[in-house]
Amino acid sequence: MRVQLQPCYLLHRRPFRDNSELLDVLTVEQGRLGLVARGLSRRRRGGPLGAVLQPFRPLLLSYQGKGELLTLTGAESGGALTPLHGDALLSAFYLNELLLRLLQRFEEQPAIFTAYGAAIGDLSDAANNERDRTALESALRRFEFRLLEELGYAVNLDVDASRGTPIREDGYYSLVSEYGLREIALGAQGGASSFTGAQIIAIAEGRFDGENGPAAKKMVRVLLQPHLGNTPLRTRSMFDTARPQPSPDGGNRDVADIR
Repeated sequence: MRVQLQPCYLLHRRPFRDNSELLDVLTVEQGRLGLVARGLSRRRRGGPLGAVLQPFRPLLLSYQGKGELLTLTGAESGGALTPLHGDALLSAFYLNELLLRLLQRFEEQPAIFTAYGAAIGDLSDAANNERDRTALESALRRFEFRLLEELGYAVNLDVDASRGTPIREDGYYSLVSEYGLREIALGAQGGASSFTGAQIIAIAEGRFDGENGPAAKKMVRVLLQPHLGNTPLRTRSMFDTARPQPSPDGGNRDVADIR
């Protein structure tokens, strides 16, 4: 395989043998790939190659080889480095970790590639308005639900899977991952996987504002858990570490719990 200037995003990089690194990248045509990048600090025209390889920046990568691990032969910037900081930066790393955990190598996923680029742009916009938590959470939920859909892990949010009847706004439902929604009695609602019909309808329509936001996050976690396994996401612990300590008056300072 020999590929020239493939649109990519860098998901992860780590040291590998002397002056080399292993890269995990998301490409538009081949999906997730593993690349060996050699001589990253060596001076080249335009500066060190390693300086170009930054996460959340559109890249144009050239590579070649056979098997699971290919060799990087060139890298160019495909656009400006997206300015991210604070919760938006941690959220972007969370998206990267999701892709590393859920995507198999060499599986073409152009829709996920496009959705990822849009999500990074949305997070950048949210980073410039730190008071608007809804924008940040909505960016994550849109990507998560699109990722579930493209991977075939989504469930039908329009009907009761046990009856085939439309979701009722005044009903209560339990969500079973890989099966769907099942109506439950009023007294049984309130569990970790139960939702009101109004919440489900709003989520299906992409409305993550108000009380729909926490419900959407809870639903995403239920749907993702079987596919992520029992190993905790590193970025969730990063969010926990970044949380402020309780204030002296016993209350909690404003903290985003978005992932």
